[in-house]
Amino acid sequence: MADIIRLLPDSVANQIAAGEVIQRPASVVKELTENAIDSGSTVISVLVKDGGKTSVQVIDNGCGMSETDARLAFERHATSKIKEAKDLYEIRTMGFRGEALASVAAIASITLRTRKPDEELGTEIQISGSDVKSQEPVHCPAGSNFIVSNLFFNVPARRKFLKNTNTEFRHIVDEFMRIAISHPDIEFELIHNDSETYKLPAAILKQRIIHIFGRSVNASLIPVEADTSIVKIRGFIGRPEFARKKFGEQFFFINNRYMRHPYFHRAVMNAYDKILQADHIPSYFIFFESDPKSIDVNIHPTKTEIKFEDEQAVFQIVKAAVREAIGKTNIAPSIDFNSEESIEIPYTRKDTEVRPPEIPVNPEYNPFDDRHEKMPVGKTGRDSFKKEKIQGWERFYEGFKSEDDHPESFETLEKHEQQLPSPDQQLQPVTFLQVRKKYIITAVKSGMMIIDQRRAHERILYEKLIHSMASNCSIAQQTLFPETIELDARDYSLLNEIFDDVTAIGFDISNFGNCTIVVNGCPVDIKNPEPKKLIESILEEYRNTKDDIKKSTKEKVARCLAKSSAIGYGVILSLTEMQVLIDQLFACENPNYSPSGKKIISIINLDELEKKLG
Repeated sequence: MADIIRLLPDSVANQIAAGEVIQRPASVVKELTENAIDSGSTVISVLVKDGGKTSVQVIDNGCGMSETDARLAFERHATSKIKEAKDLYEIRTMGFRGEALASVAAIASITLRTRKPDEELGTEIQISGSDVKSQEPVHCPAGSNFIVSNLFFNVPARRKFLKNTNTEFRHIVDEFMRIAISHPDIEFELIHNDSETYKLPAAILKQRIIHIFGRSVNASLIPVEADTSIVKIRGFIGRPEFARKKFGEQFFFINNRYMRHPYFHRAVMNAYDKILQADHIPSYFIFFESDPKSIDVNIHPTKTEIKFEDEQAVFQIVKAAVREAIGKTNIAPSIDFNSEESIEIPYTRKDTEVRPPEIPVNPEYNPFDDRHEKMPVGKTGRDSFKKEKIQGWERFYEGFKSEDDHPESFETLEKHEQQLPSPDQQLQPVTFLQVRKKYIITAVKSGMMIIDQRRAHERILYEKLIHSMASNCSIAQQTLFPETIELDARDYSLLNEIFDDVTAIGFDISNFGNCTIVVNGCPVDIKNPEPKKLIESILEEYRNTKDDIKKSTKEKVARCLAKSSAIGYGVILSLTEMQVLIDQLFACENPNYSPSGKKIISIINLDELEKKLG
């Protein structure tokens, strides 16, 4: 029988490895940027075209590579980070396996230009599908310049599953932010389609967070710190009132390496127990520092899953540190020592006689005597309470009398009394009742109907928006003052992805550049709009529902806007407002369920009522 086991060619083995390490263009950005950090770079630039599907370029000013190292770096399991197995337990570098460059070279075209600072000439290597096309000396700056193009050109099945440009770029932004936050001492730059997305100077951690997420995040940051024999913790957490319904500002780092850890996330959420709104998630940027021997970073090719030696102890440390930081901020008053206002602290000499304060009292004042009037408390004793007799006060009102100043006659009073409803006059019956400022109750033939006011309004707004979009007659109500909104790169990219649908629904938005938009108008059906809150709510809700393949993008945008614009619980409605709401609800095509599929109406029939009443 012929032998059936054979060794795979290196090109095939590299493509298989690439399937684990390189999942999309963002993976290329991650691997190349981490290599740039390990090379000792102080300035790193990332240039991307078409969400990385056309090209990804990473430029650094690190140590560079010699001609031999540049060629050897693309071989599988070639690395400068470790030499023997025991080094795996002392890893402090970002990369160490030696698989990244070999994997990228197997499924893309790569051009590398690199030079060591002490050499006059550098090296240029061109590789495509693991085949070395050329290698020659070249003039280039010190450091390394990687250009990766035509990703997955020889694996069409993988390339077919890449998402649109905006989606792929959002993934790149996620990887870029994780690296930039964990290395604030390095200057970073991200450019997409020749447009600058981020320009981050070297700074301290708090400034780096503000540079990435905007100035508004500054007010929400609370420092957190803990120093134990097991692990050291530092970083920032968000104030409870700034928590949002979305993930995206939650970061864990171990020895400056980003990690995902659901168990530690639960520790943070437990620390916020009973002080967060339902379904809200706080921001956190928490750095762990631990002995490399007590953790294992080699359990996944992407190195984002970390195993701790004593996770239960670290869980308790995280929970206690976060809870202490929240308690200090909410309980202890803060003093701004940079304030221009001075704090005056009274002081006395040792020989100063201390006297109790004297409170002047009017002994003649009788609160039960209507003849006396309340008089201000004086400072000079009993004489200050003597009421001065003021004469001639009538002269102040001369010239102010009019014909209507005389007392009403008996005939006038009798006329007013005739206009009041008589006791036996039948009042209009109350047909609606609002309960707990949340539900509307009304009687129906079969019993009692209960309506959720928020969900009802969501359904009304949703169908209005859908009809407006279908008929292309959406009208934007111009705002008195256009509002400028600064978004982070992920939200800006997401807005570009749904921009046509957002404008079709009635928004008038212009692009101001540099992740900034200007809202000139809002949909006319939205009363008292707040453009910033509306846009942020739409993006947040769309992000949470974008995986719902049953709905079109227009329907998702309409649902997001309806949910963020509907009247909330706790709003008191008049009888007229309840009547209008109910009439509009039953004019809808589907009045029974909200756009998200929750029940709006519940009917308790007479039999159920009689059973409850016994």
